[in-house]
Amino acid sequence: MAASAVRRRRSAFAAGVATLAMTLSLSAAPAQAAPFNEYVALGDSYAAGVGAGEYVDVACGRSANAYSELADALKTVRDVTNVACGGRTTQGVVSEQLGVLDRQTDLVTITAGGNNLDFGTLAAACASALFGAPPSPECNAAAGAAIAKAESGQLAGEVGSMIQSVHEAAPNARIVVTGYPYILDPLPADQTNPMSFNYVATRLIDGLNGSIEAAAAAAPKRVDVEFVGVTEAFAGHGVLTPDSWINLNIEDPRSFLHPNAAGYQAYFAALSAAGAFKP
Repeated sequence: MAASAVRRRRSAFAAGVATLAMTLSLSAAPAQAAPFNEYVALGDSYAAGVGAGEYVDVACGRSANAYSELADALKTVRDVTNVACGGRTTQGVVSEQLGVLDRQTDLVTITAGGNNLDFGTLAAACASALFGAPPSPECNAAAGAAIAKAESGQLAGEVGSMIQSVHEAAPNARIVVTGYPYILDPLPADQTNPMSFNYVATRLIDGLNGSIEAAAAAAPKRVDVEFVGVTEAFAGHGVLTPDSWINLNIEDPRSFLHPNAAGYQAYFAALSAAGAFKP
């Protein structure tokens, strides 16, 4: 009889604990993910914010309108550090920009790879073609070399090496690599002349973005990395459109063919839509 009474008391105690746990679970506020405490932006001029004005670092072209700076207003991001710099290749990112990363870094964004294809030389050689002139031999040669490097897999390997280096420097960070916008709005394939600059420019950006996306996909599972494209975000806003989000002022060679402030808003919108800033 005594043993039976003990069992009843234990049963009643267990029932009471279960009821308390249920009450607490119903009354507790939903758990909120901790914000990113240390967000670091790496990369080239497109990451720095070249073309957007309001420069806070003239030498590197870092702008207060860069997409990383726009993220500073989010409640999910606390501390933003932009060390991106114009002209940097993926190798330049690794050799010059990783010193700010550590085990506390929990978000890294990167826009890099365009300079691996010598984008500056290409833009200068093909500037007249943007205004309707036939592509020069120099333009065709520069574009052909860039496309070959992208489509051969060499660029994907270089981007992949950069991603691995970033992971080693910031092993706990989510890494987000971005693509680049089309300079000209692409045409449907059946309406495109392979000899036109539009076709060449579209193929080049497709190869560049495809290489970055492939590198992210090929990263080891232990590396938390994702690719975010921006071509859809820029759709309808190429250099020859009435509302262009890409600078075409040849008198300002540094910002030539870089996004303007609205373009960096599009970058920020694409990253936000992909959940890049959501812990």
